[in-house]
Amino acid sequence: MLRFLTSGESHGKGLISVIEGFPANVPVDVSLINSDLKRRMGGYGRGARMKIESDQIEIFSGVRHGSTLGSPIAFIVHNKDWVNWSEIMSAEPNPEGAEKRLVTRPRPGHADLVGALKYGFDDMRNVLERSSARETTSRVAVGGFCRLLLRELGIQIYSHVVSIKDIRISNEQLEKVSSDLIPKIESSEMRCSDPSLDEAMKKAVDEAIEKGETIGGTFEVRATGVPPGLGSYVHWDRKLDGRLAQAMMSINAIKGVDVGSGLESDPYGSEFHDEIFYDEKDRQFFRKTNRAGGIEGGTSNGEEIIVRGIVKPIPTLRRPLMSVDFQSKEPFEAQYERSDTCIVPAAGVVGEAMVTIVLAQAVQEKFGGDSLQEIKTNLENYSAALREM
Repeated sequence: MLRFLTSGESHGKGLISVIEGFPANVPVDVSLINSDLKRRMGGYGRGARMKIESDQIEIFSGVRHGSTLGSPIAFIVHNKDWVNWSEIMSAEPNPEGAEKRLVTRPRPGHADLVGALKYGFDDMRNVLERSSARETTSRVAVGGFCRLLLRELGIQIYSHVVSIKDIRISNEQLEKVSSDLIPKIESSEMRCSDPSLDEAMKKAVDEAIEKGETIGGTFEVRATGVPPGLGSYVHWDRKLDGRLAQAMMSINAIKGVDVGSGLESDPYGSEFHDEIFYDEKDRQFFRKTNRAGGIEGGTSNGEEIIVRGIVKPIPTLRRPLMSVDFQSKEPFEAQYERSDTCIVPAAGVVGEAMVTIVLAQAVQEKFGGDSLQEIKTNLENYSAALREM
């Protein structure tokens, strides 16, 4: 079973990841993984940290001569900012008499207070270092490995921004979105598939900066070439849409998930659901619409999978919010640290990674195999059997 663990703090030496259960003989293109890490750092409205780091992976194990070995894959992404935090984040005990700079002022909207309460910390840096969205760097890299696997099976994952604040792509434009637009999406600072909205979205970010505010929005992740039959309806925890929703909700600042047209409640049932047809030539079932987002009964149906993540405005503001000191219980205005104004374009890249990881896990569940060749053979046999039904 494919699974992964991440370790590391925002200002520690680096972020370490281990992937277990990854099949052998998958070609590893490190430049593709690093390009995903670079995409995560981009987008209009990012903060100063993105100017410090230049994320790249260093592989420790599990890859030899450009191919995976089937053994655990371990890698690190070094934190360049570590040199400025080496004393504060040192693993060694504090020297006798050394100053201990406690973080006792919890920021609203962050894990600071609840983490300190849960683990009994008097220093909230123990919480904020790990709860930081910096951890999603590891997930994007893990997703990069899974992308390499799925690419070999003809599955492609991409994302784009649907809305920033109240500026939204029209439903007509959404129907035109396809993988052909990937170059256009990636050339946009907002990662929007409709270039006519770029300037309006950037203006919304600029206005938020002037007001000391932050803004949110929605991104959409799509997966093409997904075979029918991933996931299952037989148990709650095997439903593909449930697993995708959990994975997306695990991303910092995501407060809602939409599969297909799930949040649209206006249409009648006859207008909402996708009618089923059969292609005699290709010997396969298909749908002319895809309001289900490629998933029915918790199982992929062969259509494009469409998942949206709703991103809240992040809580670190130049315009301070009120809080209470953890030790003194005195009220104060929350301190501002360097931060982003809008993370929606970058969150889409993280969303891609999580969707990619879940689909890679579902592929392995369905088709098994210790090597890429075995998985391919099982998939080909399954696809051939479907055409004979």
